Amino acid sequence: MSLETPNAVYAGGFSNPPVAAAHAFRAAMNAMARPGQVQDITGAAPPDGISVAAGSLLLTLCDPETGVYLAPGTDSGALRGWLAFHTGAPVVPAEQADFALGSWEALMPLDRFRIGTPEYPDRSATLIVETPGFAAPNAVLSGPGIKDTARMQLPELTAFQNNAALYPLGVDFFFTSGSLVAALPRSTGITREA
Repeated sequence: MSLETPNAVYAGGFSNPPVAAAHAFRAAMNAMARPGQVQDITGAAPPDGISVAAGSLLLTLCDPETGVYLAPGTDSGALRGWLAFHTGAPVVPAEQADFALGSWEALMPLDRFRIGTPEYPDRSATLIVETPGFAAPNAVLSGPGIKDTARMQLPELTAFQNNAALYPLGVDFFFTSGSLVAALPRSTGITREA
């Protein structure tokens, strides 16, 4: 059992919020603009159980207007308190989430997350997938932000191919491990690595 003190929720934010948030935002946008390319993202010291990269994304992208779903294995009182104190973001069910955080398995099934509407494709969820690391690639990526092709390890291919087929609807993905982040927007085409 964790011996979290009540003051633990107050710690772990950006030490210099304007500068750290700007650096983290740039890393997040660079990751999304260059699918499959790993970026450094730091600044947050979130509660145990989530990576520095995931915590930095939450601090940067969430506010009181953005609902966050915390998947089983990630959800904790410490994380809820930390998120509420530093961002004001409410914790919501998966179906209402603007952002969702968890392992790939814990975020399943994907079809419960919002994919936007034809009029408002931006009203969709972004999933922050915690991974053990960036292993050998199993997917070839193509599309906006990729000169020819890029390569990336994905937990499975079919789900991402099905998501890309929904474009301009669909969900977007960040993958986090330690202080590293990579992204896969819905506009990216995916084929199996030969």
